[in-house]
Amino acid sequence: MSSSVKKRGALFGAALGVGATLALVVGLGIFAGVGGAVNAAAPKNTSPPTITGTPQEGQSLVGHRGTWNGNPTDYNDFWMRCDKDGGSCANITGANDKNGYLLKAVDVGNSIRFKVQAKNQDGSTFATSVPTAVITAGVAPPPPPSATGCPSGSGTVQVTDVKPPARLLIDSQQSSPSVVHRGAQQVILRYHVSACGGRSVQGALVYATAVPFSQLSIPGEQTTGSDGFAELDFRTLAGFPASSHQQLLAIFVRARKSGEDLLGGISTRRLFSVPVSLNG
Repeated sequence: MSSSVKKRGALFGAALGVGATLALVVGLGIFAGVGGAVNAAAPKNTSPPTITGTPQEGQSLVGHRGTWNGNPTDYNDFWMRCDKDGGSCANITGANDKNGYLLKAVDVGNSIRFKVQAKNQDGSTFATSVPTAVITAGVAPPPPPSATGCPSGSGTVQVTDVKPPARLLIDSQQSSPSVVHRGAQQVILRYHVSACGGRSVQGALVYATAVPFSQLSIPGEQTTGSDGFAELDFRTLAGFPASSHQQLLAIFVRARKSGEDLLGGISTRRLFSVPVSLNG
């Protein structure tokens, strides 16, 4: 009890007598006790705040206020940056939205805590979450595709890395035999596929057929290897030769990327020929 209260009690006691003085002292004590109970009725945290989210640069954390007694009527939220052990914390300027804190490069190597201030008419109380794990660096986004549709680097390129406006090119043919004779039963043709300034393409699908049909069998599509070549094995049919004066076998060839439209995407088509000699 303050000295001024005691002094006023003494003056009233002198005026009212000893009994009245005791009653006044008891009354003032009760009043002081009521004031102490009011202060003790500030909000009390019963379950601490928590954080959800991935502790990685570029990810967002969400704060949860926990549970409180004392019927809080208002809250203030704070995000704090701490050292890797959760100590030496400081409020992050402007970070007061419990619904999302976006982790930045400056957070990498540190930890984060979420702090809540709960208020009611009798006072306020702070409570803080445990720290997150140490914030890790974000994953760098893949580089944007180049305007040419070609991947960077040199050497063989995977067909999956070639995108429009780049196109495949069937740039050469190898034939065995080099000249097809009347009695030939097998013709092996190899085609080289390139793109992006002459780089060999691996994984392209190559289809070929003789024109007109019925001269050679039609093998299934073959895939180019790391050298850019696909090999197709043909068998001569009853329609070969197409005439007694035939000098060439015309071959229609197509190269494409799996999953794309046969006539779209980066696909390409070309006509080749193989010499024919019916005199030998």
